Amino acid sequence: MLDKKIIVVTGGGGLIGSQFAHTVAKNGGVAIVADIDIKSAVRVAKEINNADYSGSAAPSLLDITNKNSLCELIEELRKQYGRIDAVVNNAYPRNNNYGRKFEEVTYQDFCENVSIHLGGYFLVAQQFGVFFRHQGDGNIINIASVYGVVAPNFQIYTGTEMTMPVEYAAIKSSIIHLTKYMAKFFKGSNVRVNSISPGGILDSQPNSFLENYADYCLNKGMLDKEDLNGTLVYLLSDMASCLNGQNIVVDDGFSL
Repeated sequence: MLDKKIIVVTGGGGLIGSQFAHTVAKNGGVAIVADIDIKSAVRVAKEINNADYSGSAAPSLLDITNKNSLCELIEELRKQYGRIDAVVNNAYPRNNNYGRKFEEVTYQDFCENVSIHLGGYFLVAQQFGVFFRHQGDGNIINIASVYGVVAPNFQIYTGTEMTMPVEYAAIKSSIIHLTKYMAKFFKGSNVRVNSISPGGILDSQPNSFLENYADYCLNKGMLDKEDLNGTLVYLLSDMASCLNGQNIVVDDGFSL
C-alpha cells in the first residue's frame, strides 16, 4: 500500500516511531528514520534493512525544534529521492523535569515542555507543509493522544507513582486543533493533514495500573505498539486521499 513512498518518521528511533518505521518498510515504502539520537536511528534503520521487507530505511539526524535541521533534511531528501510523500510527526521531546504531579510543575517547566513538543510539531508541520505545497502534494500525520480528546481519569494511577502530566494534555489537545487548522490552511494544495490519537501503549507499566486502565476499555485494555499499524498505513496510503483534517482515535473504547 505504500510502494516506493518516501516517508519521514520523526522520533523514529523511539518506541512508537521505530514501529512506524518498520510498518512503512513492511508495506513497501522507504522509511526515513529521523531522530535527534542518531545512534538509535542507525540501529532501527539497520534492523529494517536486515528484515525481509519489500521496502527499506535510511537513518537521519533531526532536531524538530531547529528550523535549519529540518530544512537540511528536506533538501537532502529532495536531492536524493526527488520527492517526499509524507511525514509522521511523532517525536516526543521533553525536559528532565517532565512527568511531575500537577502541583509540582513549575511555570518554567510547563512552558519549556509545551515549547519543545508542541512547538516542534508546529515547526515540522510548517516546514514540510510549505515543501509539500511547492511539490504539489504531500501528507502530514500528527501523533496526538486520547488525552487530547478527553480529560484524564486520575483513578487509574491509584497505587502507583504515575500521573498524567498536565503539559501532555495541553500539548496533545493543541496538536489535534493544529491539525484542523493546517488542513484548512492548505486548502486546494493537495496537502493532507490528519492526526492519530492513541490510547495507552504498553511500556513496562505496573500491573496495578494496567488492571485499572483495562477496566475502562472494551476488550483489550492497553495497546501494543503494533495496534496503530493499520491506522497509520491507511492514512499514509492513497486509500485515504479524501480524508483531511480528521483525528482518528485508537484506544479500545477508553474514551467512551
